Amino acid sequence: MQLTAQVKHLVKKEILLEWRSKYALNGVLLYVVSTVFVCFLSFISIEKLTWNTLFWIIMLFASINAIAKSFLQESKGHHLYIYTLVSPAALIIAKTIYNSLLMTILTLIALIFYSLVFDFPEGTDILMYFIAATLGSLSFSTIFTMVAAIASKTSNGGMLMAILSFPIIIPVLIVLIKFTKNAIDGLDRSVSLDEIGLLALINVMVMTVALLLFPYLWRD
Repeated sequence: MQLTAQVKHLVKKEILLEWRSKYALNGVLLYVVSTVFVCFLSFISIEKLTWNTLFWIIMLFASINAIAKSFLQESKGHHLYIYTLVSPAALIIAKTIYNSLLMTILTLIALIFYSLVFDFPEGTDILMYFIAATLGSLSFSTIFTMVAAIASKTSNGGMLMAILSFPIIIPVLIVLIKFTKNAIDGLDRSVSLDEIGLLALINVMVMTVALLLFPYLWRD
């Protein structure tokens, strides 16, 4: 099978498995709803900067919970079976595409619910904020998918995933918070072009590293 066909079938498999169990979708939605509700009871009203930072803190932990299962919850026997059927490049690409779709949907749902509980700050460029949220979800997906693939080869993958992802995700969070702050302040959209380019560059670099390293990890 060609790479494109393998990726297509793997993504379809992930979607079907998720649709049957709905583990990630229901679990992360419950986490987001309960966290936002607790924040509402605690803060009632919050300032612009706090509103923005709180949203990304919620989405950061939601992303870890949703994406960690992509490799960490699969058995070694399942890994061996997949290894005999598809190429490692097709697997990591399919996992990244699926996690990106999942996180984009979850992020948009979470942002809509979050904005219903805590209204968008006055003067916010809502369209730009949604674009930033989508790019942020894609960045989280590529980074955590790669880290989960590495951590799955160890005995304590959950802890290793948190340790490995920390130095990578912090620069992304800084860029995202700056990007979304520009949208909240209602600045001209051209001001955020640097942040958009930087996020795109990070995604390309992480995906390139994943494609280079994963075949070697997958052989073990």
